[in-house]
Amino acid sequence: MRLSASAIALVVGLLVNHGALASELPQRWVSAGGALSEWVVALGGEPKLVGVDTTSQHPATLKALPSIGYQRQLSAEGVLSLRPHLLVGTEEMGPPAALAQMRNAGVQVELFSAQPDLQTLKSNLGHLGQLLGNEAQADAVFSEYEHALVRHEALVATMQATHKAPGVLLLVGNAGGKPLVAGRGTVADWVLRHAGGRNLATHTGYKPFSAESLAGLSPDVLVFADRALGGDAARAALFKENPILAATPAAKRGRVLELDPTLLVGGLGPRLPHSLQALSAVFYPDSTESAR
Repeated sequence: MRLSASAIALVVGLLVNHGALASELPQRWVSAGGALSEWVVALGGEPKLVGVDTTSQHPATLKALPSIGYQRQLSAEGVLSLRPHLLVGTEEMGPPAALAQMRNAGVQVELFSAQPDLQTLKSNLGHLGQLLGNEAQADAVFSEYEHALVRHEALVATMQATHKAPGVLLLVGNAGGKPLVAGRGTVADWVLRHAGGRNLATHTGYKPFSAESLAGLSPDVLVFADRALGGDAARAALFKENPILAATPAAKRGRVLELDPTLLVGGLGPRLPHSLQALSAVFYPDSTESAR
């Protein structure tokens, strides 16, 4: 079948416009905020990244990129040296003066919300999809993520039908030092609740507590995230610096679990559904397998 001249012109025009649109999208990206950087990669944007902040540790390939420092303490000069077209980050990114300097230098600065809820995540992924020119993939990724959470929610409901939700504390520390306790409105609180735990902390945000106060709450499970150490070294440092924690029911029963601190930065990230499964297995050790 032969195409008419007008049809050929239309097809050529569409191809030209698509190419022009692609060329107008920002091609050199810098990302600040662990979860946000992971979503950029998940949506196919990793080839555009020319720098990331220190909380952007996953996937491991991001560690090979130039570092722009910690997301809250960015240097405009350091970021600008990478000649980015676009800087993406959450409202945790700063300081404001550095962001203003980058905008004045012609860098497109896009802020995303780190609020831990699904509607915010849907909006964030939609925005990233627009910036990447791949909105359909963003919609598909969110749908898959939402379905994974719905499946896990059903699993937790099944376990809680026969088991009481454990009282949990999530501690964020540095080399075992005095930890911050994760309270309401944090990604950590969202994680604990969706894994089926009962967060014993009633304050908002992250707040330092004395070890005595922590022990007095008698957590059934302790979850800790150390920014400097990992594995056995992190666990040993936590109890060395806070020996009274050894008297908690969680420590006595061996229900102490490490969590990657980068999971708690930048809002809900793509690895959280899998992390919820690991936490639930500790929260409900007698029922997890049967519930599956």
